[in-house]
Amino acid sequence: MNKFEKNVQSKNNDVIDSGLGFIVGFIAFAVIYIIPQVFAIVAG
Repeated sequence: MNKFEKNVQSKNNDVIDSGLGFIVGFIAFAVIYIIPQVFAIVAG
């Protein structure tokens, strides 16, 4: 065991972190898609 395995900075579960990252990325892309759609409906 090396010194980095003994002194872990974050003890969070990686599955939770990756799931949260996926959700945040999904919401960001959804917002990027939704905003032009709203403009297209309003302008239409």
